[in-house]
Amino acid sequence: MVSDYFLDNNDAITPNNIFNFVTIIKSYKMNNKIAHLFNIQYPIIQGGMIWCSGWELASAVSNAGGLGLIGSGSMYPDTLRDQIKKCKMATNKPFGVNVPLLYPDIHKHIEVIISEGVKIVFTSAGNPNTWTKTLKDNDIKVVHVVSNSKFAKKAEDAGVDAIVAEGFEAGGHNGREETTTLCLIPLIKKIASIPIIAAGGIGTGRAMLAMEALGADGVQIGSRFVASEEASANINFKNCVINSKEGDTKLMLKQLTPVRLLKNNFFDAVQDAENKGVSIPELTLLLGKGRAKKGMFLGDLDEGELEIGQVAALIKEIKSAKEIVDEIILEYKQAKEELLSSNR
Repeated sequence: MVSDYFLDNNDAITPNNIFNFVTIIKSYKMNNKIAHLFNIQYPIIQGGMIWCSGWELASAVSNAGGLGLIGSGSMYPDTLRDQIKKCKMATNKPFGVNVPLLYPDIHKHIEVIISEGVKIVFTSAGNPNTWTKTLKDNDIKVVHVVSNSKFAKKAEDAGVDAIVAEGFEAGGHNGREETTTLCLIPLIKKIASIPIIAAGGIGTGRAMLAMEALGADGVQIGSRFVASEEASANINFKNCVINSKEGDTKLMLKQLTPVRLLKNNFFDAVQDAENKGVSIPELTLLLGKGRAKKGMFLGDLDEGELEIGQVAALIKEIKSAKEIVDEIILEYKQAKEELLSSNR
């Protein structure tokens, strides 16, 4: 078993005791590798998303028992420092920072993180060998995001403490192999000896249980937290997410960096350009600068870049981060109880 049950196996959930269960999960700490690694209540990580996850969301998720991450990819170093300071004021629980390694001047972000005493860093989109040793030398736990087994092995060899295995269903930047989470977790489980955090297509307690069954030690959730009250995403984007349907996202810009987008005018322009076989410079010109900010932060739903995962089709309501975490944990327990009951 990857983790212990939240309650004793005989504690079935019924309409009469469901209120008591909600009360119990507020104080219960899951006995799990990821929970122990980060000293958190539940092995639920909130993805560090650009333009969506500032200190408000990160602190709210941490206060709810998960691990909140500040998404530094859309921040200047001074902005990141301010966000970290505000997060410290808003929570006394562990939180971290996500750092996309492909961004320019990333060393300035690293300097801010070290000087501000952040103890958890998730790196992505780059070589884990570049900064892992520096971070660990400063007593920082490091997790690297990967999309295939090759990069998982490379991350482990670099000395990271855990791996986020992100499948094809995920929003934002994605792997070129288009391996689904359902296949990716078992593949990486075979070759990795460090904890695995599953990501991509996860937004419910049932999905969390499924990832545990596949061998994951925790889950990273992004899209569900975009549609939260504390997310810094524009309300237009949040409403677009909760009104999306199955098939409304697609992996695009594969010649540059693959990214899953919601369909809109910008999406149509990219698809038309790719169908015509335009060159990489032409595609780069079409993308331009500030597309993600325009869409997700400023709320331009026509010409902005709207990054979201396939799980958006399951999200139908904007809720607080605490409500989302509690809902996921409750559904996780209910689903596990259903499976146990069916085998009795």
